Amino acid sequence: MVTIYDIAKKANVSAMTVSRVINQAENISDKTRKKVEDIIKELNYVPNNSARSLISKKTKILSLMITDIANPFFTNVARGAEDKAMQMGYQLMLCNSDESVEKESKYVDMLISTGADGVLIAPANDSSKKNIRKLTKYNIPVVLIDRHIKDLKCDQVLSDNETTTRRLMEHLIGQGHKNIAIINGPPDVATTQDRYRAYHDTLTLHGLPVNRKLIHHSHFFRDSDLSTTIKLMMELPKNERPTAMFATSNFIGLNIVKSLQKNNVKVPEDVAVVCYDGVPNYTGSEPFLTAAEQPSYNFGYMGMQMLIERIENTAPEQPRKIVLPAEFNIRASSLYKRN
Repeated sequence: MVTIYDIAKKANVSAMTVSRVINQAENISDKTRKKVEDIIKELNYVPNNSARSLISKKTKILSLMITDIANPFFTNVARGAEDKAMQMGYQLMLCNSDESVEKESKYVDMLISTGADGVLIAPANDSSKKNIRKLTKYNIPVVLIDRHIKDLKCDQVLSDNETTTRRLMEHLIGQGHKNIAIINGPPDVATTQDRYRAYHDTLTLHGLPVNRKLIHHSHFFRDSDLSTTIKLMMELPKNERPTAMFATSNFIGLNIVKSLQKNNVKVPEDVAVVCYDGVPNYTGSEPFLTAAEQPSYNFGYMGMQMLIERIENTAPEQPRKIVLPAEFNIRASSLYKRN
């Protein structure tokens, strides 16, 4: 393995000079810098980051911990996070918790043992608080994305859950719907709680009933079969039967449409569907679902920017919160006006 001493010997300079070139110090002549850089390339030298981290106390390794890498939302989050990390001279380690606090906890222990400089995390649920506090106990900065946790003070990049949910609901109400079902995520997840609260409040403000029979909790994975739930809702008396459904995540929206089709229920003629966040295109060349699409790339990019500022001590002392608006796209799944 090539060392800086091999480079120094061939360049006829000191090892300290080679170190200064590698670390981009300013007090090196252009001639010496070029000579050393040419020999580094010739010998295919790769810096020993472990040795460097012992001196700097930093590994230049960051972690992005998300709940489902198969979800296009988090795929784009990862793209944004990686772009910003690389731009700022950091490497990114991806951890996928699968919505599991236990799996998340194992990753946290691994990140502590490897000396990660910081963690950008979408918490699995409210119980993730213990994992995040463990990271901060070891002085590892943390930034939350997508989901917040009550009484946890740290930087956050979140969605405007209240405004976005209200707009989706008011679109349905404007189409003449009165019985609107909500298919939500697990109740111990912050986005689930925020979106349900906005759903409930919007119905109440418009003088519409909040029917417990039209409220269902699912999970956020793509493979959830909602056929039984949909069947039970569609067998309710006509005055209670839903004519519209609000999906609180992209995969839930996809699962609703598939389950409605299994039950021979037409969208939007029988039931309109709106979705929080975009879904993969599965109907052909044109998107089908009315959706409030989040700027997922920005969650990763801006969250990573905040994390690096916290690591490099350029962030303000008080925790910051960025709330990102969604883009509202009305499509065929909700364009059938009720009388």
